[in-house]
Amino acid sequence: EQDRKRMNSIVSVRTRLAIRGVLGLYGRRQLSSVTEILQRVEAGKLTAKDAESILQEISMPAPDEALNSFANLDHSRARRTGFPEAVFAEGKTAEQVAAILDDMALNVNKLVESNSIEKLAGTAILATRVSREEYEKIKTFPLKNGSITYHETARIISMEASNVANVALTKANLPKMVVACAGTTDLPVAEEAAVTLEAAGCEVDRVYDAGVAGLHRIINALPRLRDPSVQCVIVCAGMDGALPSVVGGLVNVPVIAAPTSIGYGASFGGISAMLTMLNSCAPGVGVVNIDNGFGAAALAYKCIKTNSTS
Repeated sequence: EQDRKRMNSIVSVRTRLAIRGVLGLYGRRQLSSVTEILQRVEAGKLTAKDAESILQEISMPAPDEALNSFANLDHSRARRTGFPEAVFAEGKTAEQVAAILDDMALNVNKLVESNSIEKLAGTAILATRVSREEYEKIKTFPLKNGSITYHETARIISMEASNVANVALTKANLPKMVVACAGTTDLPVAEEAAVTLEAAGCEVDRVYDAGVAGLHRIINALPRLRDPSVQCVIVCAGMDGALPSVVGGLVNVPVIAAPTSIGYGASFGGISAMLTMLNSCAPGVGVVNIDNGFGAAALAYKCIKTNSTS
């Protein structure tokens, strides 16, 4: 009896491997009809369990079809706009995020194989607004085209495509960036900006907890803010949102202000900080949306990219 069960198991495994081979060779939609599969079962050429496996394989959508049912990825965005597409994970399922990341990595692998990527920015694969709980779910899905890293404070997943580690890509010789924030509670937005820039190949200097309530802290950081290699400064602040104006009056490079939703009742979830920044009397301060560290990084990257090529 045990020998018979072992033999059936071996046959079943071989059958499944054969099925998968056929699937890979001919494609899911060119397989036999359901009627033919049932006829094989009826003739004793196929067990009911193996037939069930075949039917499940046939009915399962191909990876591209599954992805296209919920996403239409913009793989050419990096070449077209200078900065790659990122996945806004909030509101998406873990399975959807994993599928999108894996497809983005597949595209990067293809570009690397064809020598179509020269700069690290073209290899950046990011998912923003990912909680720890969501990351734990995402990492349970098999990723065929790369590996992921979770940046907890930034709430970002970065993915490195498999082929990137095997080639030498230039860092584009981009200038250094400074990412500053007013308080420790602004760190998630500041880190979202910093991690995004690092994924694009930039060097980032972090100046944290330097708000205007202790003005000496930002004054002490002036040598770093005014370093000749720094060509853009991102400043994240909640509460009164005054720090970008202070920095804007002290440096001769563009300042990107990122209001955060930190503060008491009258801060209105970051609206008061955003309005302060929009009304800045310091010239050269640009403002992005509330809590939008990624948007601040993308704008800053374009500023220094233009500067470095002029």
